[in-house]
Amino acid sequence: MRRLIALLALTLGFATAAVGQSANVAAIANYTAPDRQKVLEDGARREGRILIYATGTQADPLYEAFGRKYPFIRVESYKANSPSVTRRMMEEYAAHTYLADAIDLSVAGLRQMAEAGLLQSYRTPEHANYGPSAIGPDRYWTIDYESYVGLGFNTKIIPPPEAPRTYEDLLDPKWRGRMAVPGTTTLANWIGTMEMERGEPFVRRFAAQNIRVYEVSGRAVANLVVSGEVPLSPALFNSHIENSADQGAPVEWRALGGVYATTGAMALPARAPHPHAAMLFIDFILSREGQTLYGKLGYASARTDLGAKQKPQKVYYFGDEPDFPVKYERWMTLGRSVVGK
Repeated sequence: MRRLIALLALTLGFATAAVGQSANVAAIANYTAPDRQKVLEDGARREGRILIYATGTQADPLYEAFGRKYPFIRVESYKANSPSVTRRMMEEYAAHTYLADAIDLSVAGLRQMAEAGLLQSYRTPEHANYGPSAIGPDRYWTIDYESYVGLGFNTKIIPPPEAPRTYEDLLDPKWRGRMAVPGTTTLANWIGTMEMERGEPFVRRFAAQNIRVYEVSGRAVANLVVSGEVPLSPALFNSHIENSADQGAPVEWRALGGVYATTGAMALPARAPHPHAAMLFIDFILSREGQTLYGKLGYASARTDLGAKQKPQKVYYFGDEPDFPVKYERWMTLGRSVVGK
C-alpha cells in the first residue's frame, strides 16, 4: 500500500509539474508588457540553451547568427524531413518527454501537431510586419520562408539555351538517364505538381525517362548537380540552387510551369523546456534581420516590409491544404510505382 501511495504521489507530481510548465509556457508566449525583451533575456540567461526541431538543411547560418546575438544561449538543432519531425514530436509527447523548444516546419506537419494539442499559440511584436495569411489559426505558427520546386541544372554540362523550359521538354530522349530526383517528401510533391499540370498519363510517360531516385534530401541532390554527377534535376528547390550559384557554382534554376511551394513556419511547443529562449528565437527568425539572412540563402519572405523575391506565375501550396495528407500518400505511392524502376 505504501508503494502504491508513493507511486500515485509521484505520478501526481509529474502531472502537476507538466500542467505548471504548460501554463508557464503560455504566459511567456503571450507576454506583451513593455519590459518583454528584458524578461525574455533574463529568463533565457537562466535557461542557457535552446533545442530547435527543423527541416531546414540550410538554416545553420541563422542559428549561428542567433547564437552571436545571444551568446548566453547554447543553440542545438535536430533536422529531418517534415513527417519525421512530426512523428518524433508525437512520440515524445505521448511518452511525456518534452525536449523541443522551437519548431521550424511545414504547415502540414504543424497542423497535425496543433490538432494533437502539441503547440502553444504565441504573440510576437514581429506579427505587425506579417499579413493575416502568414499567421496560422489561433497564432500557432508564422510563415518564415518559402521556396519553390523546379528545374536545377549544371550550366557547364548543359548550356542554358539548351536546358528544358517546359514539362514537355523533359520528355526529349536526350535527357533519358541523365535526371535524378530526391526520394524524400519532395518526390510526392513533385509528382503531385506534374499531375496537376499535365495529368497522370504524363507522369507515367515521363517515368520512362529512366529517372534516378536518391534517398537523400533535396539539398544533397542539388550538391550532385553542382558537382556534375547529375546534369539536371526537375525537382530541386530554387533556394538550394540560388545559394550554390551565389557561392560560384555553375548552376541555374527555372520554373517549367506551375511549381510546388514549400513553406516553413515557426511554432512553439506546448511544453517547451526553455520558453524564454524559444521566444527570443522566434522573434529573431521573424525579424527583418532574420528574414534578410533567409533571403541571402535564396528563400522568399512573407514580411510586408521586405521586397519579395519574384514568384513563378503559378504556385501550388499543397502543404497548406487540409486534405494534403491524403493527397501526399497517393502521390508518393504513384511516384514509387513509376519512377526509378
